[in-house]
Amino acid sequence: MVVEFTIEAEIESVLTKAFGTVADDQGTIILPGASVSSMVPASQLKEFKVYRPNSTESFSATYLGQDALTKWHFVRAEAKMLPFLVPVTRFTARNPVPLDLGDELWGISLRNKDENFIPCVFSSRVVLIPNLSNKTAITAQGVAGPGLPVFNRAGEFFGLAENSLGKKFFLFSARGGGYPVVLMNFDESNMVMLADVVEPWFKRIPKNVNGRPIPWLGVYGFQLIDPSVAKLLKLQGQSGGAVLSDIMEGSPAAEAGLKDRDIAFLIDGKPLPHFRPDSAVIRFVGQEILSRRPGDKMRFTVLRGLERKDITVTLGDRPKMEREAAHRYFDRLGFVVREFLKADSIPNLTKPDEHSGVIVRFVKPNSPAASAGLEPNVWIRKIDGNEIPSYHDAVTKLAAIETNPMRREVVLLASCDGKTEVLRIKLDSTCLSESSKK
Repeated sequence: MVVEFTIEAEIESVLTKAFGTVADDQGTIILPGASVSSMVPASQLKEFKVYRPNSTESFSATYLGQDALTKWHFVRAEAKMLPFLVPVTRFTARNPVPLDLGDELWGISLRNKDENFIPCVFSSRVVLIPNLSNKTAITAQGVAGPGLPVFNRAGEFFGLAENSLGKKFFLFSARGGGYPVVLMNFDESNMVMLADVVEPWFKRIPKNVNGRPIPWLGVYGFQLIDPSVAKLLKLQGQSGGAVLSDIMEGSPAAEAGLKDRDIAFLIDGKPLPHFRPDSAVIRFVGQEILSRRPGDKMRFTVLRGLERKDITVTLGDRPKMEREAAHRYFDRLGFVVREFLKADSIPNLTKPDEHSGVIVRFVKPNSPAASAGLEPNVWIRKIDGNEIPSYHDAVTKLAAIETNPMRREVVLLASCDGKTEVLRIKLDSTCLSESSKK
């Protein structure tokens, strides 16, 4: 299936399409996580339509939300499309054959809308079975469009194509030597997550558009220690252990007694698995958390100095996320602000309950704000020398500036990466938009 939708951004509406797989008999379709940035509010996702291969007839669909564990987006097609939909689970193998190198797989991708979404078939052989946090196969060439199903030679559902890995090449020219480039193919993928992993996830249909409830630990830093250090410390497990850091004050982890620089080496009595690259181990721990529910318990065995401790954490519900944050766009100034969230306290080195100021969510290119050097994710702490106690206070001040044709400048005290600077945004009365004049 092809799912088309509109993202209503601040300065334009962007028509977007993504490949999707039918997950059940209710018309539920799953889209890859990369289809929509997790920071885009659900309120900005509009006009979902579903197309069949070889057809430009569209059916309306409803956005159901994004699942935190899989990062998939879920949509549901309208009832009159159900006769045309076949869930991929109908092709599940009853006695699946173990995966092996050299196995042949096949799948499809779809051409563009002006070609009636004509399907094209690909086939390739498995060349790598990496040791990742989820069972995955890598094929020699693209085997399906990202988000579309992959089958074995018997026609059995084998897995889902993920977003493709970039391939490294050396590009040579007549004028000079070669230089490295990375090429990405967004219509084909050679990375397949296996069916026994993804099929249970088909049932993770979000209860709401923000995917809540979402389990939360409150540890934002997680770095694997060097194997030689793990051996010296006599830590169990193939991956040794991981140093915890950036534990948010008041979070479930902090309340349970976990501390920065604790070395975690067991979770619920089991050692951290051996994956490569190290980021796969970190992803594994994240999945261990997100596969549970708020209120569930996790037991961490940590090394603190030379003392071993067992600490049980009761997971909480994740605080408000960026896509849920209140925000407002100021066209004349040229930027969007959103409310300061608890998670913003980590990069800005503040207490989580400090809600003063606002965060820059978007800066319009070539705007007065862009010319002044304002960038996304900057923390605005003062406006014209005045403290900003709340998001509402910031919006009130900026709205007054936005609609005042006599204002020629606004001064912001902004912080980013621990550095604070004063930014002067020069305004021109001719930039006053019609909407602001009303």
